[in-house]
Amino acid sequence: MVRSHGRIADSANTFVNTEGPGRLSAAEVVTMTEKYAVAVVGGGAAGLSAALVLGRARQRTLVVDAGEPRNAPAAHMQGYLTRDGMPPAEFLAIGREEIARYGVEFVRDRVVEVAKGGAEDEDFTVGLAGGRTVRARRLVVATGLRDELPTVPGVADRFGRDVLHCPFCHGWEVRDQPFGVLGTSPNSVHQALMVSRWSKDVRFFLHTVAEEELSDDDLRRLAAAGVDVVPGEVAGLVVEDDRLTGVRLTDGSMHARSVLFVAPHAVPRNGLLERLGAELHETPFGAYPVVDPTGLTTVPGVWAAGNAIGFAEQVVHAASGGYRAASAIVGDLLMTDLDAAVRV
Repeated sequence: MVRSHGRIADSANTFVNTEGPGRLSAAEVVTMTEKYAVAVVGGGAAGLSAALVLGRARQRTLVVDAGEPRNAPAAHMQGYLTRDGMPPAEFLAIGREEIARYGVEFVRDRVVEVAKGGAEDEDFTVGLAGGRTVRARRLVVATGLRDELPTVPGVADRFGRDVLHCPFCHGWEVRDQPFGVLGTSPNSVHQALMVSRWSKDVRFFLHTVAEEELSDDDLRRLAAAGVDVVPGEVAGLVVEDDRLTGVRLTDGSMHARSVLFVAPHAVPRNGLLERLGAELHETPFGAYPVVDPTGLTTVPGVWAAGNAIGFAEQVVHAASGGYRAASAIVGDLLMTDLDAAVRV
Protein backbone atom coordinates (compact mmCIF):
# COMPACT_ATOMS: atom_id res chain seq x y z
CA MET A 1 0.00 0.00 0.00
CA VAL A 2 1.48 3.35 -1.05
CA ARG A 3 1.13 6.09 1.58
CA SER A 4 2.13 9.74 1.54
CA HIS A 5 1.17 11.83 4.59
CA GLY A 6 -2.18 10.12 5.07
CA ARG A 7 -2.89 9.65 1.40
CA ILE A 8 -3.11 6.46 -0.62
CA ALA A 9 -2.41 6.32 -4.33
CA ASP A 10 -5.33 5.04 -6.36
CA SER A 11 -5.20 3.24 -9.70
CA ALA A 12 -5.05 6.50 -11.62
CA ASN A 13 -2.08 7.74 -9.59
CA THR A 14 -4.12 10.44 -7.85
CA PHE A 15 -4.39 10.50 -4.06
CA VAL A 16 -7.32 10.12 -1.70
CA ASN A 17 -7.59 11.23 1.90
CA THR A 18 -7.47 8.54 4.60
CA GLU A 19 -7.29 10.83 7.61
CA GLY A 20 -9.78 13.24 9.15
CA PRO A 21 -13.34 14.00 8.07
CA GLY A 22 -14.53 12.22 4.94
CA ARG A 23 -11.80 9.60 5.05
CA LEU A 24 -12.37 6.32 3.21
CA SER A 25 -13.41 3.20 5.05
CA ALA A 26 -10.95 0.31 5.30
CA ALA A 27 -13.03 -1.70 2.84
CA GLU A 28 -13.00 1.13 0.29
CA VAL A 29 -9.24 1.54 0.62
CA VAL A 30 -8.62 -2.18 0.12
CA THR A 31 -10.83 -2.17 -2.96
CA MET A 32 -8.89 0.71 -4.47
CA THR A 33 -5.48 -0.67 -3.68
CA GLU A 34 -6.20 -3.89 -5.57
CA LYS A 35 -6.06 -2.04 -8.90
CA TYR A 36 -2.66 -1.38 -10.47
CA ALA A 37 -1.40 0.15 -13.65
CA VAL A 38 1.09 -2.70 -14.07
CA ALA A 39 1.65 -6.07 -12.44
CA VAL A 40 5.17 -7.47 -12.80
CA VAL A 41 5.42 -11.23 -12.36
CA GLY A 42 8.94 -12.09 -11.26
CA GLY A 43 11.32 -10.07 -9.11
CA GLY A 44 14.68 -10.83 -10.69
CA ALA A 45 16.82 -8.38 -12.64
CA ALA A 46 14.25 -8.01 -15.44
CA GLY A 47 11.24 -7.57 -13.18
CA LEU A 48 12.93 -5.17 -10.77
CA SER A 49 14.36 -3.09 -13.62
CA ALA A 50 10.90 -2.79 -15.16
CA ALA A 51 9.41 -1.88 -11.78
CA LEU A 52 12.03 0.81 -11.20
CA VAL A 53 11.25 2.52 -14.50
CA LEU A 54 7.50 2.19 -13.95
CA GLY A 55 7.69 3.57 -10.42
CA ARG A 56 9.70 6.55 -11.56
CA ALA A 57 7.09 7.15 -14.26
CA ARG A 58 4.39 7.34 -11.55
CA GLN A 59 2.71 4.12 -12.61
CA ARG A 60 1.17 2.21 -9.71
CA THR A 61 3.06 -1.08 -9.87
CA LEU A 62 2.98 -4.43 -8.09
CA VAL A 63 5.85 -6.92 -8.22
CA VAL A 64 5.01 -10.53 -7.36
CA ASP A 65 8.03 -12.74 -6.78
CA ALA A 66 8.17 -16.41 -5.77
CA GLY A 67 11.79 -16.15 -4.60
CA GLU A 68 13.32 -18.65 -7.04
CA PRO A 69 16.07 -16.79 -8.94
CA ARG A 70 17.88 -18.84 -11.55
CA ASN A 71 21.30 -17.66 -10.39
CA ALA A 72 20.74 -18.50 -6.73
CA PRO A 73 23.46 -21.22 -6.72
CA ALA A 74 26.11 -18.71 -7.81
CA ALA A 75 28.14 -16.90 -5.16
CA HIS A 76 28.76 -13.92 -7.44
CA MET A 77 27.53 -12.48 -10.71
CA GLN A 78 30.05 -11.27 -13.26
CA GLY A 79 30.17 -9.11 -16.35
CA TYR A 80 27.71 -6.46 -15.15
CA LEU A 81 29.47 -3.11 -15.34
CA THR A 82 29.84 -1.53 -11.85
CA ARG A 83 28.33 -4.68 -10.27
CA ASP A 84 30.96 -7.22 -11.29
CA GLY A 85 31.48 -9.73 -8.47
CA MET A 86 28.38 -8.76 -6.49
CA PRO A 87 26.46 -11.64 -4.86
CA PRO A 88 23.12 -12.12 -6.66
CA ALA A 89 21.13 -11.95 -3.42
CA GLU A 90 22.69 -8.59 -2.58
CA PHE A 91 21.93 -7.28 -6.06
CA LEU A 92 18.26 -8.21 -5.70
CA ALA A 93 18.02 -6.79 -2.18
CA ILE A 94 19.35 -3.42 -3.38
CA GLY A 95 16.90 -3.53 -6.28
CA ARG A 96 13.96 -4.07 -3.93
CA GLU A 97 15.10 -1.12 -1.83
CA GLU A 98 15.32 1.09 -4.91
CA ILE A 99 11.84 0.31 -6.24
CA ALA A 100 10.34 0.93 -2.79
CA ARG A 101 11.52 4.56 -3.00
CA TYR A 102 9.05 5.10 -5.83
CA GLY A 103 6.06 3.48 -4.19
CA VAL A 104 6.31 0.13 -5.98
CA GLU A 105 4.74 -2.67 -3.94
CA PHE A 106 6.70 -5.93 -3.67
CA VAL A 107 5.09 -9.13 -2.42
CA ARG A 108 6.62 -12.56 -1.89
CA ASP A 109 3.99 -14.78 -3.48
CA ARG A 110 3.29 -16.80 -6.60
CA VAL A 111 0.90 -15.99 -9.43
CA VAL A 112 -1.32 -19.02 -9.99
CA GLU A 113 -4.06 -17.56 -12.17
CA VAL A 114 -4.16 -14.88 -14.82
CA ALA A 115 -6.94 -13.88 -17.19
CA LYS A 116 -7.77 -11.00 -19.47
CA GLY A 117 -11.11 -9.20 -19.49
CA GLY A 118 -13.55 -9.19 -22.35
CA ALA A 119 -14.17 -6.71 -25.13
CA GLU A 120 -15.27 -4.01 -22.70
CA ASP A 121 -12.62 -4.80 -20.08
CA GLU A 122 -8.96 -4.92 -21.07
CA ASP A 123 -7.68 -5.29 -17.50
CA PHE A 124 -5.95 -8.45 -16.33
CA THR A 125 -7.06 -10.35 -13.26
CA VAL A 126 -4.14 -11.88 -11.38
CA GLY A 127 -4.65 -14.47 -8.64
CA LEU A 128 -1.93 -15.16 -6.07
CA ALA A 129 -1.26 -18.39 -4.21
CA GLY A 130 -1.80 -16.56 -0.93
CA GLY A 131 -5.43 -15.87 -1.86
CA ARG A 132 -5.14 -12.28 -3.02
CA THR A 133 -6.60 -11.18 -6.35
CA VAL A 134 -5.53 -7.98 -8.07
CA ARG A 135 -6.24 -6.24 -11.34
CA ALA A 136 -3.76 -4.57 -13.65
CA ARG A 137 -3.95 -2.72 -16.93
CA ARG A 138 -0.69 -4.20 -18.21
CA LEU A 139 1.51 -7.19 -17.37
CA VAL A 140 5.24 -7.80 -17.42
CA VAL A 141 6.12 -11.50 -17.32
CA ALA A 142 9.64 -11.97 -16.00
CA THR A 143 9.30 -15.50 -14.64
CA GLY A 144 12.60 -16.73 -16.06
CA LEU A 145 13.41 -20.40 -16.41
CA ARG A 146 14.47 -23.43 -14.42
CA ASP A 147 17.67 -25.37 -15.06
CA GLU A 148 17.40 -29.16 -15.07
CA LEU A 149 20.86 -30.57 -14.41
CA PRO A 150 22.27 -33.82 -15.78
CA THR A 151 21.57 -36.70 -13.41
CA VAL A 152 25.20 -37.47 -12.69
CA PRO A 153 25.84 -38.03 -8.97
CA GLY A 154 27.44 -34.95 -7.43
CA VAL A 155 26.56 -32.49 -10.19
CA ALA A 156 23.60 -30.88 -8.42
CA ASP A 157 25.51 -30.58 -5.13
CA ARG A 158 28.43 -28.77 -6.77
CA PHE A 159 26.48 -26.62 -9.23
CA GLY A 160 27.44 -22.96 -9.04
CA ARG A 161 30.69 -23.80 -7.22
CA ASP A 162 33.02 -25.95 -9.35
CA VAL A 163 30.31 -27.43 -11.58
CA LEU A 164 29.48 -24.58 -13.93
CA HIS A 165 27.61 -23.90 -17.15
CA CYS A 166 28.64 -20.46 -18.43
CA PRO A 167 32.26 -19.48 -19.11
CA PHE A 168 31.27 -15.83 -19.45
CA CYS A 169 29.82 -15.97 -15.94
CA HIS A 170 32.58 -17.96 -14.24
CA GLY A 171 35.44 -18.56 -16.66
CA TRP A 172 37.77 -15.87 -15.32
CA GLU A 173 37.48 -17.14 -11.76
CA VAL A 174 38.56 -20.68 -12.75
CA ARG A 175 40.95 -19.77 -15.56
CA ASP A 176 43.89 -22.07 -16.32
CA GLN A 177 42.56 -24.88 -14.15
CA PRO A 178 41.97 -28.40 -15.51
CA PHE A 179 38.50 -28.30 -17.10
CA GLY A 180 36.09 -31.07 -17.88
CA VAL A 181 33.04 -30.74 -20.11
CA LEU A 182 30.15 -33.18 -19.74
CA GLY A 183 28.70 -34.23 -23.08
CA THR A 184 24.93 -34.55 -23.08
CA SER A 185 24.19 -33.73 -26.74
CA PRO A 186 26.13 -32.90 -29.90
CA ASN A 187 25.68 -29.23 -28.89
CA SER A 188 28.10 -29.91 -26.03
CA VAL A 189 30.89 -29.65 -28.59
CA HIS A 190 30.27 -25.91 -28.74
CA GLN A 191 30.63 -25.64 -24.96
CA ALA A 192 33.90 -27.58 -25.03
CA LEU A 193 35.27 -25.27 -27.70
CA MET A 194 34.15 -22.13 -25.90
CA VAL A 195 35.71 -22.99 -22.54
CA SER A 196 39.05 -23.58 -24.24
CA ARG A 197 39.43 -19.78 -24.26
CA TRP A 198 39.83 -19.90 -20.46
CA SER A 199 42.03 -23.00 -20.11
CA LYS A 200 44.36 -25.00 -22.31
CA ASP A 201 43.70 -28.16 -20.31
CA VAL A 202 40.22 -29.26 -21.40
CA ARG A 203 38.81 -32.78 -21.57
CA PHE A 204 35.50 -33.39 -23.29
CA PHE A 205 33.78 -36.37 -21.66
CA LEU A 206 31.42 -37.76 -24.28
CA HIS A 207 29.20 -39.34 -21.60
CA THR A 208 25.88 -39.83 -23.46
CA VAL A 209 27.18 -38.55 -26.82
CA ALA A 210 28.12 -41.30 -29.28
CA GLU A 211 31.42 -40.79 -31.08
CA GLU A 212 29.66 -41.14 -34.43
CA GLU A 213 27.53 -38.12 -33.55
CA LEU A 214 30.59 -35.89 -33.84
CA SER A 215 31.11 -34.50 -37.32
CA ASP A 216 34.46 -34.24 -39.03
CA ASP A 217 34.32 -30.48 -38.45
CA ASP A 218 33.69 -31.09 -34.76
CA LEU A 219 36.72 -33.32 -34.47
CA ARG A 220 38.95 -30.92 -36.40
CA ARG A 221 37.91 -27.97 -34.25
CA LEU A 222 38.32 -29.89 -31.00
CA ALA A 223 41.80 -30.94 -32.06
CA ALA A 224 42.70 -27.38 -33.10
CA ALA A 225 41.52 -26.08 -29.72
CA GLY A 226 43.60 -28.70 -27.90
CA VAL A 227 40.53 -30.35 -26.37
CA ASP A 228 40.99 -34.03 -25.50
CA VAL A 229 37.98 -36.22 -26.32
CA VAL A 230 37.31 -38.91 -23.70
CA PRO A 231 34.84 -41.70 -24.65
CA GLY A 232 32.81 -43.43 -22.00
CA GLU A 233 30.03 -42.59 -19.57
CA VAL A 234 30.64 -40.51 -16.46
CA ALA A 235 29.67 -42.34 -13.25
CA GLY A 236 30.18 -39.48 -10.81
CA LEU A 237 32.43 -36.82 -9.38
CA VAL A 238 35.34 -37.12 -7.02
CA VAL A 239 35.20 -34.56 -4.20
CA GLU A 240 37.84 -34.10 -1.53
CA ASP A 241 37.85 -31.46 1.23
CA ASP A 242 34.71 -29.93 -0.29
CA ARG A 243 36.24 -29.34 -3.70
CA LEU A 244 36.06 -31.14 -7.01
CA THR A 245 39.20 -33.15 -7.73
CA GLY A 246 38.17 -35.52 -10.48
CA VAL A 247 35.66 -37.13 -12.81
CA ARG A 248 35.14 -40.89 -12.55
CA LEU A 249 33.96 -43.00 -15.50
CA THR A 250 31.90 -46.16 -15.38
CA ASP A 251 34.98 -48.18 -16.36
CA GLY A 252 36.58 -47.12 -13.08
CA SER A 253 39.10 -44.70 -14.55
CA MET A 254 39.48 -41.30 -12.88
CA HIS A 255 40.47 -38.06 -14.57
CA ALA A 256 41.84 -35.30 -12.36
CA ARG A 257 39.74 -32.17 -12.94
CA SER A 258 38.99 -29.19 -10.74
CA VAL A 259 36.16 -27.72 -12.83
CA LEU A 260 33.35 -29.41 -14.74
CA PHE A 261 31.18 -27.56 -17.24
CA VAL A 262 27.71 -28.94 -17.88
CA ALA A 263 24.79 -27.88 -20.07
CA PRO A 264 21.54 -27.78 -18.07
CA HIS A 265 18.26 -28.45 -19.82
CA ALA A 266 16.34 -25.18 -19.83
CA VAL A 267 12.69 -25.32 -18.74
CA PRO A 268 11.07 -21.93 -19.44
CA ARG A 269 8.48 -20.86 -16.89
CA ASN A 270 5.99 -19.86 -19.57
CA GLY A 271 2.78 -21.30 -18.10
CA LEU A 272 1.20 -17.86 -17.58
CA LEU A 273 1.98 -16.86 -21.14
CA GLU A 274 0.46 -20.07 -22.44
CA ARG A 275 -2.73 -19.45 -20.47
CA LEU A 276 -3.00 -15.99 -21.96
CA GLY A 277 -2.61 -17.43 -25.45
CA ALA A 278 0.79 -15.95 -26.28
CA GLU A 279 2.42 -17.34 -29.40
CA LEU A 280 5.56 -19.37 -28.59
CA HIS A 281 8.42 -20.41 -30.84
CA GLU A 282 10.51 -23.52 -30.37
CA THR A 283 14.28 -23.24 -29.88
CA PRO A 284 16.93 -25.83 -28.97
CA PHE A 285 16.58 -24.49 -25.40
CA GLY A 286 12.81 -24.59 -25.03
CA ALA A 287 9.74 -22.68 -26.17
CA TYR A 288 9.79 -18.91 -25.69
CA PRO A 289 7.27 -16.17 -26.52
CA VAL A 290 7.37 -14.31 -29.78
CA VAL A 291 8.16 -10.70 -28.85
CA ASP A 292 8.85 -7.41 -30.57
CA PRO A 293 11.97 -5.32 -29.77
CA THR A 294 10.33 -3.94 -26.62
CA GLY A 295 9.33 -7.37 -25.32
CA LEU A 296 5.66 -7.07 -26.30
CA THR A 297 4.17 -10.53 -26.81
CA THR A 298 1.41 -11.42 -29.25
CA VAL A 299 -1.10 -10.79 -26.43
CA PRO A 300 -1.96 -7.07 -26.29
CA GLY A 301 -0.91 -5.59 -22.97
CA VAL A 302 1.55 -8.36 -22.07
CA TRP A 303 5.29 -7.85 -22.17
CA ALA A 304 8.02 -10.40 -21.34
CA ALA A 305 11.66 -9.87 -20.36
CA GLY A 306 14.73 -11.69 -19.08
CA ASN A 307 15.05 -15.46 -19.28
CA ALA A 308 11.31 -15.57 -19.97
CA ILE A 309 12.22 -14.68 -23.57
CA GLY A 310 15.44 -16.67 -24.01
CA PHE A 311 17.95 -19.05 -22.48
CA ALA A 312 21.00 -16.83 -22.93
CA GLU A 313 19.74 -13.64 -21.27
CA GLN A 314 22.40 -12.68 -18.72
CA VAL A 315 21.65 -10.40 -15.76
CA VAL A 316 22.70 -7.29 -17.66
CA HIS A 317 20.51 -8.29 -20.63
CA ALA A 318 17.57 -8.99 -18.34
CA ALA A 319 17.83 -5.59 -16.68
CA SER A 320 17.97 -3.93 -20.09
CA GLY A 321 14.94 -5.90 -21.29
CA GLY A 322 12.96 -4.88 -18.24
CA TYR A 323 13.79 -1.23 -18.88
CA ARG A 324 12.71 -1.46 -22.52
CA ALA A 325 9.44 -3.14 -21.62
CA ALA A 326 8.62 -0.60 -18.93
CA SER A 327 9.31 2.42 -21.10
CA ALA A 328 7.12 0.97 -23.83
CA ILE A 329 4.32 0.36 -21.32
CA VAL A 330 4.48 3.94 -20.06
CA GLY A 331 4.02 5.21 -23.59
CA ASP A 332 1.28 2.70 -24.31
CA LEU A 333 -0.74 3.67 -21.24
CA LEU A 334 -0.31 7.36 -21.96
CA MET A 335 -1.56 7.08 -25.54
CA THR A 336 -4.43 4.81 -24.47
CA ASP A 337 -5.58 7.36 -21.89
CA LEU A 338 -5.18 10.32 -24.23
CA ASP A 339 -7.15 8.58 -26.98
CA ALA A 340 -9.89 7.77 -24.47
CA ALA A 341 -10.03 11.38 -23.36
CA VAL A 342 -10.34 12.57 -26.96
CA ARG A 343 -13.28 10.24 -27.55
CA VAL A 344 -15.23 11.59 -24.57
